[in-house]
Amino acid sequence: MKNPCLSLLTALAVVLALPAAATAGCFADYKAKQDNPLRLHYGVAQISGACEPASAETELTPRLAAEGWTLLNVLSVFGDEGLDQRKDSAGTFYLRF
Repeated sequence: MKNPCLSLLTALAVVLALPAAATAGCFADYKAKQDNPLRLHYGVAQISGACEPASAETELTPRLAAEGWTLLNVLSVFGDEGLDQRKDSAGTFYLRF
């Protein structure tokens, strides 16, 4: 007969591990523009949907538009490991949108 406490502890460990796996970050780097006068920027944003360019485009388009920007393209999607190398290039647009 199985030990009910051991089964409960195993189930609890699995449930507690799920949020940790789900918090692995997904980010996209992108280019956007404003017109009149023309302004361009490179930025990095966190993505909550599927970690793929199409999903990033779907999420970023309205976020940027709310501030008067037009998404030009999503360059790539990446995990937490890619954040530090892009921080300086994105400047004030690092995790802004």
